[in-house]
Amino acid sequence: MQRRRWRLSEASAIAFYDRLVAAADPARDPFDVHILAAILAVALVDGEGLAAGAGLDHADLARLAEAVFPAAADEIAARGGPAHQRDAEEASVRDVLLVFMSGDPVISRPLAAMVARRCKAPRHLWQDLGLNARSELKSLMTRHFAGFAARNRGDMKWKKFIYRTVCGAEGIPLCPAPTCAECDEVEVCFGDEDGASRLARLAAGAGTAQSRAI
Repeated sequence: MQRRRWRLSEASAIAFYDRLVAAADPARDPFDVHILAAILAVALVDGEGLAAGAGLDHADLARLAEAVFPAAADEIAARGGPAHQRDAEEASVRDVLLVFMSGDPVISRPLAAMVARRCKAPRHLWQDLGLNARSELKSLMTRHFAGFAARNRGDMKWKKFIYRTVCGAEGIPLCPAPTCAECDEVEVCFGDEDGASRLARLAAGAGTAQSRAI
């Protein structure tokens, strides 16, 4: 019942995305506006409310709204939903990303929490961030967590690379193979990440607004 209260259809989520983009501070970078609006929209498709679905507490959600989507701050607050309960796994992912934070802290700090939360969803990470393609996720990581992105030299799947890094930092062995080249399951980590966007009908112009993205 609670999830149904907050869930939006894909069409309604796309309309919400459009409202966020229209409400954005014009001084903000279009690519940052796009990725944040996409994450917030797909969080509502999952039916958890914005706080739980995007991995932010209500105060952080309000700060992000005022900084990036000031004209939509009231709607974002109204769709906040239940308080987010961050578990140890999610906190570990967020903390690793924060170590490598390289973008504007107003964006990058909440984005670390948002990526950590969406890592727990079942699809490819770019899909569960509401993005249009894996290339947008690479731009996000390079822009906001540059040192972390630079470590992914083999272009491993991002979710795999994130958890491999987290487990390594905590001393947890993730793979018995001495090197990736010697692993029998290399495709699991390095295979294609194609598929459809969860917000597939986003306008192409909105989905590729990377004029200043790296």
